[in-house]
Amino acid sequence: MNWKFIIKLIIPAAISTTSVGQPAVSGNSGLLANGAEVIEVAGDFLFLEGPVADKSGNLFFTDIDNNRVHRLAANGDISIAYAPSNNANGLTLDLNGNLLICEQSGQRITSMDANGNITVVADSYNGRPFNSPNDVWAHPDGSIYFTDPRYRFPEGEPPQDGEHVYRISPDHNTVTRMAANLSKPNGIVGTEDGRTLYVADTQLRKVFKYSIGADGSLSNREEFADQGSDGMTMDQNSNVYMTWGGGVTIYNQAGEAIEFIQAPQNPANVGFGGADGRTLYMTARTGLYSVRMNVTASR
Repeated sequence: MNWKFIIKLIIPAAISTTSVGQPAVSGNSGLLANGAEVIEVAGDFLFLEGPVADKSGNLFFTDIDNNRVHRLAANGDISIAYAPSNNANGLTLDLNGNLLICEQSGQRITSMDANGNITVVADSYNGRPFNSPNDVWAHPDGSIYFTDPRYRFPEGEPPQDGEHVYRISPDHNTVTRMAANLSKPNGIVGTEDGRTLYVADTQLRKVFKYSIGADGSLSNREEFADQGSDGMTMDQNSNVYMTWGGGVTIYNQAGEAIEFIQAPQNPANVGFGGADGRTLYMTARTGLYSVRMNVTASR
């Protein structure tokens, strides 16, 4: 049975100091469809993450503790796309439509094609395995940015000297450390034009904004949001969707919180999908939830 939950639309009274959950009621952004409700699509998972949709409308998401990548088809059927998944976490699509997978216990980034074939994209930096790739974003030039903190998988001491952001070159031959001044980088997403990168630091409970240079370098770091976030996504208007505090907070490019979507469980990640691309999916602990929107993903 699908249970429905009414959305609460809120905006903090002061962006820099007010935490999510101290609302002034709002509903003027126009981002959500009229009468939209948060709906449970499926439940009884262990820990969901990484929602991303392909061009055919299939939604892929991970169940970390069940060690699987799932596929939600347009007709509503859910199947296993990849298992065991090495406790896969964040997902995205590369420029060819292949699924990029953050394999935590595998300590690598892999790619899965339409036939389910798995290819290793990168598995080390300076001769040492990654800590535990967490979230990933594909740049329009074909390069890949990902975060590498360490949470539960795998067990043991992290092999790297810190928790950083990395870039894989478009030809997949070179891995470069891009940001070494974060405590625990987690969610990562960039703009459609490839000029700006957003990185969430769950330990500092802030989201930072970087300029991306023509060579892929990161510069001009500045605080974008004074709140934590796990996974993130962006819509066609370049609004940034952050998962924290029991729901999804939506920020415009000026760094202003313009909406809050309350979820039945604390969401770990968020992404667009559906036949028309206007369904927002939230992977919230044991449940997959959706809500209808008036916007689509940035690309």
